[in-house]
Amino acid sequence: MSIEARLETLNERHRELETKLSEERRHPAFDDIRVQDLKRKKLAIKDEMAALQLNDNN
Repeated sequence: MSIEARLETLNERHRELETKLSEERRHPAFDDIRVQDLKRKKLAIKDEMAALQLNDNN
């Protein structure tokens, strides 16, 4: 898989997690643990994307 394709896949997953996070927060009694898990996953994806972009620029 090319770096561009991997970045697109990661971007899509990041958007999906953002949607899930927004949906979770809309509930009056949202699950704090679920929110933290979603945030952690988003951050991991963002870190991977940054690493790929850095490697691509070198």
